[in-house]
Amino acid sequence: MSNILIINAHQPYPFSEGKLNATLVDKAITLLEGKGHQTRVVTMQDEIDVPAQLDNFKWADRVIIQSPVNWMSVPWSFKKYMDEVFTAGMGGELCLFDGRSEEEPKKNYGTGGTQTETKYMLSLTFNAPEESFNDESEYLFQGKSVDDLMFHMHANFRFFGMQALPTFAAYDVMKNADIDNDLARFESHLTEHF
Repeated sequence: MSNILIINAHQPYPFSEGKLNATLVDKAITLLEGKGHQTRVVTMQDEIDVPAQLDNFKWADRVIIQSPVNWMSVPWSFKKYMDEVFTAGMGGELCLFDGRSEEEPKKNYGTGGTQTETKYMLSLTFNAPEESFNDESEYLFQGKSVDDLMFHMHANFRFFGMQALPTFAAYDVMKNADIDNDLARFESHLTEHF
């Protein structure tokens, strides 16, 4: 069985309390622990102890990032978490700096990751409808996928040598929510990949 770190990246806003993200985290805990996995959960409302967070990453075989997508990225509090925890992990806990050597200073950038046995999964909630992705006629994303939009997040975890599991997304959660279907799809996704 795996050790699974779940990070609830939701930042409360007046228009979004984070109930769906919290529900998805709770569902993940129940399902994964029911299958015999160990879980640890971190929220952006917790006081972040950087050494303890690095220990969480060393402990984990799998990491789930549960996050709303705000302004095409993760909330500011999770970006702050990444700036503090990920930067502190560059001494070996997460990576050995950037992987380049003195002999090849222009090659192999991003290959210093020490978490090569760890897999991660992005689980995202969007106000955008699913139909706004993967369709060149749609104005904003111009045919791009969710993973294209979140390339920067994938690059962060790839920098640590982690391997991606398929991304989960719940769409249109503010204007045309279908929460029962989202929860059922999420359960199937976790069952398939964990």
